[in-house]
Amino acid sequence: MAKNEQLAKTMEFPPETPQPNVYPLSWHSQTEKMEEVWDAAQRENWDPKELPWDTLDVESYSWEEREAIAYWWTLLSVFDASAPPVFAEAFIKTYEVHEEDAVRRCFFSVTRDEQNHEQMCGLAITKFLEHPDPLTYEPKTELGKRLQKNAKWLYYNGGRYWNGYKQAVPKYSLAVLFSSFLMGEIAAATIFKQMHDNSRELVFKEAFKNIGRDEGRHMAICMALMERDYPGLADEDRAMVTKQIRAGYLFLSAVLFEPPMEFWDLPDDFIDSQREAEEVARGAGFGVPSYDAKKENWRNAMLNLKGVLDRYNIPFPAIPEVGISGEEVSDVDMQDIIPVF
Repeated sequence: MAKNEQLAKTMEFPPETPQPNVYPLSWHSQTEKMEEVWDAAQRENWDPKELPWDTLDVESYSWEEREAIAYWWTLLSVFDASAPPVFAEAFIKTYEVHEEDAVRRCFFSVTRDEQNHEQMCGLAITKFLEHPDPLTYEPKTELGKRLQKNAKWLYYNGGRYWNGYKQAVPKYSLAVLFSSFLMGEIAAATIFKQMHDNSRELVFKEAFKNIGRDEGRHMAICMALMERDYPGLADEDRAMVTKQIRAGYLFLSAVLFEPPMEFWDLPDDFIDSQREAEEVARGAGFGVPSYDAKKENWRNAMLNLKGVLDRYNIPFPAIPEVGISGEEVSDVDMQDIIPVF
């Protein structure tokens, strides 16, 4: 078409819009569960700034405790602070592939929820460190210095993931994306309940209750879409789902268990420093699960996910780290993964 050519002068109706494209818009609806989830998201929306922050006295904590607790929120932020743009990319994709109206709204609600979770990380870090950025903050203790090094390496790895994610989303169908998203949601619902039960501070208990409820809704979105799409899933997509579950285990273990060192690019003292910080945080009344509890959580989450995929005859990958046998997947690269938290 020539530049500025006026097709309307030569045609009664315009040509079809090349796809994928957000146009033409439509508002069809077929999955009732999505409307229910959207309605729940509207009712349950919350504002991190409105939590009972006035009950938190950070001065009652030592600097080592403050840095240890802020470190956990920093670790969470590697995943939760990437979630708004991650889901925003998926949200745009729902328009480009002309998903149901309620599906688009549900993905919008997830993007909004994850923005709340990111803000919660930022508020907690800023209050405990009296500084808005854990990487430029001046550590007050020896442990704090080691934790800041950990944080820098975590953010470096997160940057590798984001670059890979941007390349991956256009390549995969939403059906493949759903399984990756579901993986994070199943595990997240468990850990946030434990954090709620074991944390002393009211503001954190309230935050974890809200975040856990959000993750449960996100899980319901993925389950509804899987029920809709997975009976007719193509064989190549089934194989991709298997690979993505293994990738998701390796990626999300950094926050839900411990980062596999062959997958994450981290210094040798990383895990020792993190374990020390978690012990300090638990001693200060902040409910980080123990190593054994995290391992059991992760195993149960994987078994729950396996139960879902078994319904659709999708092979489950071997997860030997938590004692689950299955199909061997060895060629996972940070550039190819799409799971989120």
